[in-house]
Amino acid sequence: MTSGALHEEQASAKQPMHVCAPRRTPWKLYREDVSRITQANYSGSGTDKDPYVVDWLNGDEENPQTWSFAYKWVHTILASASTFAVGFCSSAYAGAAGDVMLKFDVRPEVATLGVSLFVLGFALGPLLWGPLSELFGRRPLLIYTYFALTAFNIGSAVAPNMPALIILRFFAGAFGSSPLTNAGAIIADMFDAKTRGLALCLFAAAPYFGVIGPIVGGFTGQSVGWRWVMWVLVFLTGVILILCTLFTPETYAPVLLRKRAESLTAHTGQVYRSKYDSKAASLTQKLKTNLTRPWILLIYEPIVLLLSVYVAIIYGVLYTLFTAFPIVFHHTRGWSPGISGLAFIGIAVGILLGLVYILLDNARYVRAAHAAGGHAPAEARLPPAIVGGVAIVLGLFWFAFTNSPSKHWLICIAATVPFGFGMINVFLPCVNYLVDSYLIYAASVLAANSVLRSLFGTVFPLFSTKMYENIGIHWASAVPGFMALACLPFPVLFWKYGAVVRSRCKYSAEASRIMQQHMAVSVVADCARGGEAKEQANAASAHDKV
Repeated sequence: MTSGALHEEQASAKQPMHVCAPRRTPWKLYREDVSRITQANYSGSGTDKDPYVVDWLNGDEENPQTWSFAYKWVHTILASASTFAVGFCSSAYAGAAGDVMLKFDVRPEVATLGVSLFVLGFALGPLLWGPLSELFGRRPLLIYTYFALTAFNIGSAVAPNMPALIILRFFAGAFGSSPLTNAGAIIADMFDAKTRGLALCLFAAAPYFGVIGPIVGGFTGQSVGWRWVMWVLVFLTGVILILCTLFTPETYAPVLLRKRAESLTAHTGQVYRSKYDSKAASLTQKLKTNLTRPWILLIYEPIVLLLSVYVAIIYGVLYTLFTAFPIVFHHTRGWSPGISGLAFIGIAVGILLGLVYILLDNARYVRAAHAAGGHAPAEARLPPAIVGGVAIVLGLFWFAFTNSPSKHWLICIAATVPFGFGMINVFLPCVNYLVDSYLIYAASVLAANSVLRSLFGTVFPLFSTKMYENIGIHWASAVPGFMALACLPFPVLFWKYGAVVRSRCKYSAEASRIMQQHMAVSVVADCARGGEAKEQANAASAHDKV
């Protein structure tokens, strides 16, 4: 027996089900015909042993995939802004580190901990926030963690000593890491594979524009002191917190369908269960599964491990430059902290050029998607990463052997442009590739990637100062170039053999199977709509003839 007939008998006796109405904004209910939900036919018999299985209805307006293009992009921009602010928070401190050293009378290695421990928080936080967002939803995790980030930024601004500042910066990074996984997952929830690339491009590039942080931190620190740098961060994250609280909706389909199933159960007295929760795991089991999944993916899935290592090395190099630029431009060339921060403009220009290249390359991906029947293989994401890998190696060696005071500063800074270009062209395609390969595990995959990336970003600055002191600015800058050169084959190998590797990976194969099921359902639905349209056209034609 389906649920539709039962609901017709109960419709007159039941009150409207308010909780089934989806929200497009927190204060404005998006009105949908509730009877369409309650009277729909669900497979099952409504018992504990055989519950009704709740899935999206045809054209379901609560389904984030059906939201308007403009509405999706509003939330993409907001999610990307939340990641930009976190990247800005991590790097702005570097511009004011010199003032921190003076005020607290500490060595450069100790002052650097303000950056390193913030990034260490990036490594630990996603292990919790990504999986918990898959359990409780994207919206509550984003809001609560951003509130904590703002609170710890306030604490950093009034820190009485260096140990307190370091501890507060660590917790700010741990809670601030939430958007680094959840914002990307929000985008994956809303967009299909053909349109997801451009949206993820904006999200993934946003934290890298945090390279302008040392510019703001440098000028603010030398003008009014490092505490005002922290207050700038409080203002930035506070504004984004307010915007997210007011506008960000829930986008995670399993959570939305779970809430709908709970509402239907309460409304009808029958047992409903989301199609994602058909096995009815307990809360403890869910927590255990979700909190261990990023580690499982990182250890047992070679795609996740190798690409995460590659991205992590590039990320570590970026944070090495946060330490290297003050040495090269402030100490060696004698520039002021604010002016030396302007050297990061070269990386920012490279990132912008890289984004332009990726946007132009998207036409190639769209053609590949059309040729594959609407869903291109995940490997179609990787060609820009091959180009980006070459650009990174070129930029790092160029910078390494032109950064002495005897060379014009413009030649040295120009070397950072191909690094910025390559960095974004490696990171974005790799993120898109991982999301396409693991789909429903997007948050866990991004969490695993973020963990390794952040560990490298934590460790690299700690040994960078000593490395530059011991082997000089040329060879110290060349070391990251050799590391990037060693990783250059990774995207090439996955581009050629990734499909075979994915088919042998448990979680990737499962995600692929689910994707194929969705594609089959979409084809059936399209055929049905096409048949209805044809019948209507024939009927109209017959009427005209009469």
